[in-house]
Amino acid sequence: MISSRGADGEESAALPYSLEFWGWDCQWAAAFAPLSVDGRIPARVIAQHRGSWLLAAADGEWSASLTGRLSHAAGDGELPAVGDWVACLRAGSGGSARIDAILPRRSAFVRRAAGSRFGAQTVAANVDTLFITTSLNTDLNLRRLERFVAMARESGAEPVLLLTKEDLVQDGPAVVERLAGELRIPVVALSTRTGDGVEALRPWLVRGQTIALVGSSGVGKSTLLNYLAGRELMETREIRRDDGRGRHTTTHRQLFRLPDGTLMLDTPGVREIGLWDADQGLADTFTEILEVADGCKYRDCGHANEPGCAVQAAIRAGNLDEARLQSFRRLGTELAGQPTEAERREAKREFFKSIAVAAHARARSKDNSWRDR
Repeated sequence: MISSRGADGEESAALPYSLEFWGWDCQWAAAFAPLSVDGRIPARVIAQHRGSWLLAAADGEWSASLTGRLSHAAGDGELPAVGDWVACLRAGSGGSARIDAILPRRSAFVRRAAGSRFGAQTVAANVDTLFITTSLNTDLNLRRLERFVAMARESGAEPVLLLTKEDLVQDGPAVVERLAGELRIPVVALSTRTGDGVEALRPWLVRGQTIALVGSSGVGKSTLLNYLAGRELMETREIRRDDGRGRHTTTHRQLFRLPDGTLMLDTPGVREIGLWDADQGLADTFTEILEVADGCKYRDCGHANEPGCAVQAAIRAGNLDEARLQSFRRLGTELAGQPTEAERREAKREFFKSIAVAAHARARSKDNSWRDR
């Protein structure tokens, strides 16, 4: 065991360390039962670093790696993520473990992997509520928020929009009303500097519930976490004076326990928010367009210049926002361009094949080098 403190920094003696401390319940116990063989024990992933995980088990925290079986079997987005419940094997007395299986997820916030590699990345798992966080002063971007909402709806968690830094603007109430109408999710404006609006979060701050803070860099996610915890759990920095933007400091995902028993997951700022398998989330985000589209003359209407297009008629009448339609098209095109599951499996096979070929070539090179001596 590597620490006698929980990830929230409190001494374990202050509250008996147990699986229930991290949200374990009878449903998770039933899901784990088939895996409780060969010495496996249940644990929750409470932090993730590059190539390693921190687990919370019944007797404390353990660093962990993956078993070879899980590493090779995991598909896109199927590696352990913060919030996952896992079955693990103790690696010995050195304070480490190996993750051998992941319990079926109740929810998963998934995005397209950043960078050039095409694949999925699970940002957070088994989350009850997603606090989509953006600042009111400079970061507010409706098109970006539509992406977050589509991903959140697809995840299976309840999306809630938090507008931070409310004290820096004059038209906060008007913005809340407009965004709540367009996105059709709860919207809360707040300021951690003054405390205004924070009390409105209470309906979601429930003992044993898991909340994830997601959003772009520097919007105040860690500041809000620290405010709710009553002390500094994550490092924060002041906003820059030249553009009013916050400075990004969170570098890894971590799950914390607040004094009221709520579990809150802080995440690094999401710079690239590409959709991944979010067809239903997209449909749920743009329901007003799909409802009107039922009245189009042609079932395959592209809502452009087709005769009898009910969507274009609604736009001309001022009943639909053309910018929303353009965003719907853009996100739909993005999803349509993703490879099929079969194509993803083939790409994975080719990837591991290339690794094996490279390893064989290196081995032959070393062997020839020794023979030439």
